[in-house]
Amino acid sequence: MRHYEIVFIVHPDQSEQVPAMVERYKALVTGRSGQIECDGETLTELEHAFKFNDAVLRHLTIKMSKAVMTPSPMMKEEKSRSLTAAPAAEVKAEPAAAV
Repeated sequence: MRHYEIVFIVHPDQSEQVPAMVERYKALVTGRSGQIECDGETLTELEHAFKFNDAVLRHLTIKMSKAVMTPSPMMKEEKSRSLTAAPAAEVKAEPAAAV
């Protein structure tokens, strides 16, 4: 089996569907004995699913020479931002000044 990196862009109006989509695509790969690698038939089926999903605007599959297990720089930044951000309930709005 070969290693792949897959990226897909979802329409902003459909962003609430992303966790379910990721789980569905993950189940497709793991259901065929894949993990972070898969066979050609599984990859074809996965790309077919991307092509006919209206929420997926773009997708890109890159064949990798080895499995990359570290988080991407974008995910590292997102995780650090979410750890330092105050919860919405704790943020206090300033009253608007009358002019």
